[in-house]
Amino acid sequence: MPSEKQTAVTYYVGVDVGSASVRAALVDGFGTVLAHAEQPIQVWEPQPDHYEQSSADIWAACCSVTKEVVRGVDASQIRGLGFDATCSLVVVDKQFQPLAVNSEGQNHRNVIMWMDHRAASQVKHINATQHRVLNYVGGAMSVEMQPPKLLWIKENLPESWEKVGYFFDLPDFLSWKATGVTARSLCTVVCKWTYTSDRGNLVLSPGEAVGKGLTPDAAEDLGLPEGIAVAASLIDAHAGGLGVIGADVKGHNLPCENQPITSRVAMICGTSSCHMGVSETPIFVPGVWGPYFSAMVPGLWLNEGGQSATGKLIDHVVRGHVAFPELEAKAAASAHSIYTYLNSHLDLIKKSLPVGFLTVDLHVWPDFHGNRSPLTDLTLKGMVVGLTLSRGLDELALIYLATIQAIALGTRHILEAMQAAGHEITTLFLCGGLSKNPLFVQMHADITGKPVVLSKEVESVLVGAAILGACASGDFASIQEAMAKMGKIGRVVQPNHEHKRFYDKKYEVFLKLVEHQREYRSIMNSL
Repeated sequence: MPSEKQTAVTYYVGVDVGSASVRAALVDGFGTVLAHAEQPIQVWEPQPDHYEQSSADIWAACCSVTKEVVRGVDASQIRGLGFDATCSLVVVDKQFQPLAVNSEGQNHRNVIMWMDHRAASQVKHINATQHRVLNYVGGAMSVEMQPPKLLWIKENLPESWEKVGYFFDLPDFLSWKATGVTARSLCTVVCKWTYTSDRGNLVLSPGEAVGKGLTPDAAEDLGLPEGIAVAASLIDAHAGGLGVIGADVKGHNLPCENQPITSRVAMICGTSSCHMGVSETPIFVPGVWGPYFSAMVPGLWLNEGGQSATGKLIDHVVRGHVAFPELEAKAAASAHSIYTYLNSHLDLIKKSLPVGFLTVDLHVWPDFHGNRSPLTDLTLKGMVVGLTLSRGLDELALIYLATIQAIALGTRHILEAMQAAGHEITTLFLCGGLSKNPLFVQMHADITGKPVVLSKEVESVLVGAAILGACASGDFASIQEAMAKMGKIGRVVQPNHEHKRFYDKKYEVFLKLVEHQREYRSIMNSL
């Protein structure tokens, strides 16, 4: 006879801290999002390449959205809480009070964001050491990791450096706020702090219960029961991977059916994009982070490719165009988002052509914020080839399309590097904000030549965070069991193989663009 624990309705709370907002969801044991809330958080950009946030502002937003999603729910049915967040650096003093990460001495601005590139000279110095640990980050450390940021603080903010009590990755800061325990997640320390030692008492696998659960103060802040299980956290992209990569694919006629999970790549696409592939043995991929053991799925090695600006790049290109006010007005008049309107406009102007073929003479290199993978060159710049004097909505729609294609071509570049090193990838699993855009999804299917799986729950990152809470509660025997039970497929987008030759040619041009950029930079550097 089933136990009461198995038959009772149980809920889990997932909290996701993104770049611009905090979200929370109430999720049941089948991975269904029952309630969802979102609140913006502040970002300061005091100078180019400097991006800062406030840990107090972030925690306040976590409390607000969590209270909202559990309002009216029987507290006894909420079994666990999981956090994910961007891999930003939180700095506090010995009394856990915020410390300034800026020359203005503004202590409330105590978070250096993941996308902050202030430590360019520091990461160059670190990479010049050719230390063996760099083999585990694709051969070169990224400016987005924590060691160069630590070195920047030491060299530029000696007063803050002397006062520091704790440096936290943001996901670990959240689990500390909830439990009062300074234990770190294996995900954060391995992926962002070059941790390679055996697991110690203060390093927990994602989904392990932290301390004695939610403290009385945190319970009051969050509107949750005192003592409920709090999980060791994940970086946001890894939570997205957890929410989609383990889903049951039976009956969808996919090449990954009856194949190990190692044949899949989870792509988490929002402000930036991450490409998560797992393997049973370590695979060293030049220009791709990892291999990281048990950083996402326990017992498997993780490789993580990425693009530093994807959603942010699309917004930058569209909103910066002279025709954007016209687009905004027409989209509002039709009661559609600007991107839904642009997709419809492309269908109008394509005539008899496939929509992707409209960019035969327009090409974009998408590294407006440097290249994370597979070239690991933060000095690379964006490029657009094929501009005309046109200033209208048609031109805006075309540059929007070419930008999406460039992002998809960048994904193909990353996948080819992973496959050349030994990964056998057959299927893409997409989640995140950009996965809601059908043009973005179809271009990724067509350009990579691989089917794209979309999850039933659009908010896969929140489901991933809730999976952590479910594991910490003890309701599932393992992360893998929870992934299979709570991750659900929504629909599958197949590539149009008739378009393969066109996109093969686009890819040739794509690779020529960076080649030419390096050539002209070499010429100018010879001055």
